[in-house]
Amino acid sequence: MFAMKLTLILLGALLYLVGTLGWFFWAGPDLVGTGTTEALLYAFAGTCAWGLITFGLAIHIIKQARPTAAPGR
Repeated sequence: MFAMKLTLILLGALLYLVGTLGWFFWAGPDLVGTGTTEALLYAFAGTCAWGLITFGLAIHIIKQARPTAAPGR
């Protein structure tokens, strides 16, 4: 059970890292470099999506680390 959980955590971290690097070093600069209004809107939307994913991941990690703090009492 522990090996499965560790594998999923490492796989998720790897996918997040690859997605982040791919966005900020490949897709994002290419869209901004194009300079059209449509490409800039896609770049903005992609950066917003990345920020929401990062924020959600941080909240998920915090809630998993402190499961007793969630109920309120």
